[in-house]
Amino acid sequence: PLKDFAWSTNTDIWSVSVDGGEPTNLTADNPAADAQPAFSPDGKSLAYLSQSRPGFESDLWVLKTRTLEGGETTDLSSHLDRPVLSFTWAGPSKILAVIDDQGTEPIITLDISDRKMSRIADGGVNTSFSVSSDGKKIAWIHNDSSHPSEVYFGEVGEGRSMAISAFNGDLVAKLDVPRAEGFSFSGADGDTVHGWLLKPPGFDPRKKYPVVFLIHGGPQGAWHDDWHGRWNLQMFSAPGYAVIAINPRGSTGYGQRFTDQISKDWTGKVYEDLMKGLEHVLKTYSYLDGSRMAAAGGSYGGFMVNWIAGHSDRFKALISHAGVFDLTSKYGTTEELWFPEWEFGGPPWKNPKIYLENSPSSFVANFKTPTLVIHGALDFRVPDAQGLGMFTSLQRQGIPSRLVWFPDEGHWVSKPQNRIVWWREIHNWLHTYLD
Repeated sequence: PLKDFAWSTNTDIWSVSVDGGEPTNLTADNPAADAQPAFSPDGKSLAYLSQSRPGFESDLWVLKTRTLEGGETTDLSSHLDRPVLSFTWAGPSKILAVIDDQGTEPIITLDISDRKMSRIADGGVNTSFSVSSDGKKIAWIHNDSSHPSEVYFGEVGEGRSMAISAFNGDLVAKLDVPRAEGFSFSGADGDTVHGWLLKPPGFDPRKKYPVVFLIHGGPQGAWHDDWHGRWNLQMFSAPGYAVIAINPRGSTGYGQRFTDQISKDWTGKVYEDLMKGLEHVLKTYSYLDGSRMAAAGGSYGGFMVNWIAGHSDRFKALISHAGVFDLTSKYGTTEELWFPEWEFGGPPWKNPKIYLENSPSSFVANFKTPTLVIHGALDFRVPDAQGLGMFTSLQRQGIPSRLVWFPDEGHWVSKPQNRIVWWREIHNWLHTYLD
């Protein structure tokens, strides 16, 4: 019901005749989310994405098909243990889909008869694909950490593809933009954890480089080998910094069990994964200067930066964008009540201990590190009172700190001119404490 919208993830798929009439709820039997319906080319089936756990936005997105006559439902993708991000039909018996897979987003084919998978486009991030009417040709957008988006074209099943646009070719050719390198290490419980390392432009292996340690949001999200519009690895690296971006516990694309392990544990295994990953790269790559490091993150990443402020003094500077500071007050002001209720096992009055023990606000007395706090006034996901609380606490403790407040931005900084300001503030802060 609409009145439960703030604390329910139950979206359904409905059908109705184009001539009008009463709509029919096709997924009324699923109390969790259903999304992205698409009819098959022959009009006999419907494909859609579905989750199974009510109230959990980051449950595994599974691709399903449903016959319109009889309502028989088939699970096509849960055996992959990877979220399906988008899909399209390529004939009556084949579907093309993008999945989230270990820091990349490949395009795959799924055969409806046997659920067999094959990869069409691998490496980097591949999105916005379109298939020809005969199902034999495909066009899509590809980018990676060293190449902005371009349009690619290929033959389905042939394994050959080519770029058919070069909007950014001349620009990239003039720049030194190294590709992010993947690495893995043993994290909490001895589990394998993955991350990305980006060398600075003009890299000289004989030199020592300051480190920018990035923490992604979500928390159920991931750093991908991509060219991001805001948290761009190259932009963090450009002044001469090495960038480390780890996908710790809670990250997507490494199996649903790995994703699930952050819920009700925002500061345990995930923090251990991050710190063990940092130790791993410092020991492995001699050109990293462990005495000159900064940590930065947005949303949950901002929360973890705030947590680090009260639990570690190894960083010279911190950058917290749209970060959660106090979990209890954040609960009463966010537009997504289902989110904290799932992540912390209910509202604060039913489980106050977990809210208190996992709040950076409980550890302000330990703050020491200079911190840049950034927030948008129109942020209804993590309202700006969270950033103001973090900044006030830093100021009251006499810690070097700066608040950058965007009156016309929400959870993300979207306006081009504001992004210029955002990057200028970040680079100035890093320059002050790392150079």
